[in-house]
Amino acid sequence: MPDRTDRQTPTAAEALRHALAWQVEAGADEAIGEHPVDRRDREPQAVAQRQVPPARAPMQSQRENGPAPRSAPPPPPVRLESTGETVSAARESARSAQTLDALRDAVAGFDGCGLKKTAMNTVFADGAPAGRLMLIGEAPGAEEDRQGKPFVGASGQLLDKMLAAIGLSRTSDAYITNIVFWRPPGNREPSAAETAVCRPFLERHIELKKPDVLVFLGGPSAKTLLNRKEGITRLRGRWFQFRTPDMVEAGADPIPAMPLFHPAYLLRSPLNKREAWRDLLAIREKLDALAGERAS
Repeated sequence: MPDRTDRQTPTAAEALRHALAWQVEAGADEAIGEHPVDRRDREPQAVAQRQVPPARAPMQSQRENGPAPRSAPPPPPVRLESTGETVSAARESARSAQTLDALRDAVAGFDGCGLKKTAMNTVFADGAPAGRLMLIGEAPGAEEDRQGKPFVGASGQLLDKMLAAIGLSRTSDAYITNIVFWRPPGNREPSAAETAVCRPFLERHIELKKPDVLVFLGGPSAKTLLNRKEGITRLRGRWFQFRTPDMVEAGADPIPAMPLFHPAYLLRSPLNKREAWRDLLAIREKLDALAGERAS
């Protein structure tokens, strides 16, 4: 058994090599700087840095160096008109129109509806101004926005066929418009605020047109003008009596009105054309009955 005293004391180089190997095994295998740093020499500097007083507050600096240059005050918030004020302006503009042409000009010059900012054209109406039937849809689509006329796309072609099936035509018997006069972005449904702003023009539109029969195409049109919450499947095929507030005040007779499936809905759900056909026959019968009453 060898004597422990026979072991040689490691040299400084060996000790340094063993220490480095220990650090590598511990995970310290990357050099941060090229030269060693004695952290003890940095201690006084670190203490001095900690004793540096914080920067003076801006107000204190202003007292010593004079007032800082005054920056321009922020602009006041833009005052947006409320929906109520916009509706009042729309009502005043609509009431001033005494003809359909004057109302068309009033709608084209009205800037209170946000839809106008994103639309290409104002879509006022199409068809026969003297027609006995007035149809009111929801809103212009992409093709209507391009041409500036309501119901000129695929749904408009179907509407023309529906009218022709009961012996009517938009060129001589039917007059067509929407509850809003500008296309909503993405063909979304008009918001309550948008329909409220356009409603005074629409009501004046009906008053000036004086149709024998009103037809509301689709749920949004029917619910807006009838102030109902039911969907179109419950409202369609039923007769209602429609009067605007000004018609009520003037004691005017109500207009027979019926909700009808929107042609765009019928294109997606052709099985409902049977119900739409029955409603069309009822509309034709109502027109004939009113014509008979006037003749007698």
